[in-house]
Amino acid sequence: MAFTARKHFTWKLRTRSLSLGQRTLLMGILNVTPDSFSDGDQFLQPSKAVVRALAMLDEGADILDIGGESTRPDAQPMTAQVEQERVLPVLAAVLSARPSAIVSVDTYHAETARAAMALGAEIINDVSGLLWDSAMAAMLGRSAVGVVLMHTRGRPREWTHLPPLAAGEVTPLVLDGLRATLARAQAAALPQDTIVLDPGFGFGKQGAENMELHASLEQLATLGYPLLIGTSRKRFLTLRGLNAAPESRLAASTASNTAAILAGAHILRVHDVVAAAAAAHVADSLLAHSVKP
Repeated sequence: MAFTARKHFTWKLRTRSLSLGQRTLLMGILNVTPDSFSDGDQFLQPSKAVVRALAMLDEGADILDIGGESTRPDAQPMTAQVEQERVLPVLAAVLSARPSAIVSVDTYHAETARAAMALGAEIINDVSGLLWDSAMAAMLGRSAVGVVLMHTRGRPREWTHLPPLAAGEVTPLVLDGLRATLARAQAAALPQDTIVLDPGFGFGKQGAENMELHASLEQLATLGYPLLIGTSRKRFLTLRGLNAAPESRLAASTASNTAAILAGAHILRVHDVVAAAAAAHVADSLLAHSVKP
């Protein structure tokens, strides 16, 4: 059986580089928020957040992604100051305990990104794709830092009111949106080898629209950039007819992670590192042993 062969990339971060494509890398999710959809309020206390961060590193996370603002549907936007009060102490404590850790900060605020880089963050994960803070693109263009740029269709408070997409519409929309994001990045002089793209599952895509996007992930390889996929515990993975809690979606997340790797994903953003590592081991082995045409 043939799968999607991953192109190899060297991802330039702030002080080092990562090889992408030889094996799947795992980005562990650390939400220091009171209201994230899956683990809100579990790690808002800095001491608990640091314990969780170190545990994910020990479980095999290659990267930690720390976020201080929820982007669940209908989430209220927050100020950069509040975000920094949540994120920066945790970032500093994690890097004090594990100086070699690769830490990403999930933010669309240029001020937070700048402060995080000053403390040692290697990656900025902008879920808005350079849209929600007009200062972000120029600031990143002046900085040597790894960047994740996500596609989003509107903002969290708009998502439940967006009109549904027609069949066959979501993947072209994501491709066009990511091309526009790359144009913004190029205009701001972001080096190409610092950028990873994320199609933004759940970010303005409803239900089966996410499945349609998932089934056509291999098309995103045409953009010529490494891909990060984040479907962990998301609502569209829930079994039909059930209103299961996010933490009960482990098996579904594992299936999604495996399919994403076989369709070309370079990085998985996950809550459950151990399960994701097992899935990545199997999927990477399948890619290594598949017969390429």
